[in-house]
Order: sequence, then C-alpha cells, then structure tokens
Amino acid sequence: MIVYLDGRYVDSTEAKVSVFDHGLLYGDGVFEGIRIYNGNVYRLDDHLERLEQSCKAIMLDVPLSRAAMAQAVCETCRQNKLTSGYIRLVITRGVGDLGLAPWLCEKPTLFIIASKVSLYPQEHYDNGLSIVTVPTRRIAPDALPPTIKSLNYLNNILAKIEARQAGALEAIMLNAQGYVAECTADNVFIIQKGEILTPAASAGALKGITRATIFDIARELGLQIREADLTRHDIWCADECFLTGTGAEVIPVVKLDSRVIGNGKPGPITARVLASFRQRVLTEGTRI
Repeated sequence: MIVYLDGRYVDSTEAKVSVFDHGLLYGDGVFEGIRIYNGNVYRLDDHLERLEQSCKAIMLDVPLSRAAMAQAVCETCRQNKLTSGYIRLVITRGVGDLGLAPWLCEKPTLFIIASKVSLYPQEHYDNGLSIVTVPTRRIAPDALPPTIKSLNYLNNILAKIEARQAGALEAIMLNAQGYVAECTADNVFIIQKGEILTPAASAGALKGITRATIFDIARELGLQIREADLTRHDIWCADECFLTGTGAEVIPVVKLDSRVIGNGKPGPITARVLASFRQRVLTEGTRI
C-alpha cells in the first residue's frame, strides 16, 4: 500500500510519524473519512470544505490548497489502483514537545491512506441492525463542538466498547439532557408518519456528509425531513429507523434496546433512500 505523507508517496511500511507528534500525544488534529465508488471520490469538495472548517476552528494551518489536497487524494487512490474503497485524510498539529502548547509545533503533519473498507456485514443491510443505548454520554457542544471532526474519539470508543459488551455492533449515544445525539460512528434518522427526523448538531450530532445527502434525497423524493429533539421513546415507536455514515452508508435499524422498530424489517422509505443514495455516489464527486 502507498501512503501520502507530507508531500511524498511512500510504502506503508515507511509511513511513520514522530512519537512527538501532537496528534499522537494529545489527539490534536482533524480528519476526514471519504469514499470512492468506481473511480468517483464521493463529494470530495464537501469533505475538504469540512476539513478546512475543522482546521479553522482549532486554529490549525491547512498545509495545502483545496485543489492541491484534492489532487493528493486522487493521486493516492491512483497509486494504490483503488477505484472503490475508503480514504482517510488526516492533519495533525505536527511535531512539538511534551507540553500542550500547539504554537511550539512548527508545521502540521498530513497523511492520506486509501484502502478497502467493510464496516457492517451485508446481512445487516438486508435484515437491519439491532442496536442498544449505552451509558456513555455524548460530549456537550459547549465542551467540544461536534462540528469539529477531530482526532479526539475516546468518547465514541468508550461507547463502542459498551455496545460490544451488550452484543451490538452500534449504539445510540444520548446528550446530557437525555436527547439522542448520534451513534458511536453514525448519524441516526427515524421515520414517523412519512416524515424523516434526525438530531441537530446542537444536540451533539456530527454534520455528516452522508447526513447532508439524505436531506437532498428527501427533497428529491418529495419527503418531509427536519431536525428535531429525539428521545429513545421516539426511536422505539418509530415506523422506521436507519443510520448513515461514510463507512456505513445507509443501513436500516430494526431494534433498539430489545424493542422492535416498526414491523421489525427494513422499511419502504429506508429502501427508497438507500436506492437513491447508491445512484448518487456514482455521479456526485471527483473522478480520479
């Protein structure tokens, strides 16, 4: 595998960062997870815009222009002969000392990995996921804004561990007020009486690129969609539920906390959304 690292394309065995890199020492950095489908990097410009905004929010310099970053992403895919898979783009604060001070890091570290991905087995797309609510709460937006896609993922990792301990592949995380924020790695949507509902960023949800696509798809299909405060009760009693994410794409949920959602099978609106999504990923983006 070939990895882009600070302007060079190197073998993965040579792709190394310093133990003094603040991305490793303190989680000081940001990232994007991007998909490529049949040579089409899906919504690359949207991902790069979010990356730039995350960097701006934490006062981290972006080492490349957007055009140069896009070229580096596409070239990394070409170097690996990857036409379908997953791209991880990471910018860290860079090498510094053992203190917190980011201004002592002279320049950011940038690397890009392009490889295969398989988040959930196909059977769960066909039959739906059974998920749980975990005790770990989502970090409050006034502590760490969810709009910053940072390397600080320990909160999500703790929740993922709890999900696994409960025998589930994914889990709902609540915010401090008890409302649904998101899952450990996915945004959550429900359907009630034909209307699609999802938590807002102010509730702790990441402004996902796939999440934004669902809003476009809903308008295209003539479906009502809006952000709303959701409780576990809303999910238990929903007609349908599905999760979205770069890795997960669109995946139905048929059970939460042992309560069957709807009729216990992936619903018709979820199926329509998924079909539209699979068409869009082949055309919306940047050809390598």
